[in-house]
Amino acid sequence: MTAPIRGTAHTMGHHIDTDAIIPATYLVSTDPIELGKYCMAGMDPDWVNHVEEGDIIVAGENFGCGSSREHAPIAIIGAGVKAVIAKSFARIFYRNAFNMGLLLLEVGDAVDKISQGDTLSIDPAAGTITDETTGESFKFAPVPPFMQEILNKGGLVGYVSDRLESQAG
Repeated sequence: MTAPIRGTAHTMGHHIDTDAIIPATYLVSTDPIELGKYCMAGMDPDWVNHVEEGDIIVAGENFGCGSSREHAPIAIIGAGVKAVIAKSFARIFYRNAFNMGLLLLEVGDAVDKISQGDTLSIDPAAGTITDETTGESFKFAPVPPFMQEILNKGGLVGYVSDRLESQAG
């Protein structure tokens, strides 16, 4: 079961592409901490200095569009962000994010009710987001148990490694 998440909302617009998330200049590493230093540098080089461990990105439509680079969700994780809430996600980014261990939640127009700096609590298993700043709650389809398990193992590599170990032992 994926643990609840609590953090500050960092709002963004529509069609945030992977080059905005992590510009190609920084693709010389796959280290999450190194990539995290440059997260969102394509939009605002100072953005990462306003993020704290556990914070949450709240975006519009088509978040993660552009190239299929896995570096984008790795950079988000490296910046300390625990989840991305959006109206919609680019298909390849969605798959890459879960494979890397980043929680994504597609919540439609509910993102329009969340403001920059709001404190959010997310319960992925129950399918609820509570905006502690406004008191408003939103429902979404709970993350399926097998995807929660992938997230709990830190991504697909950890999930497969754990399954192989359990079968061998």
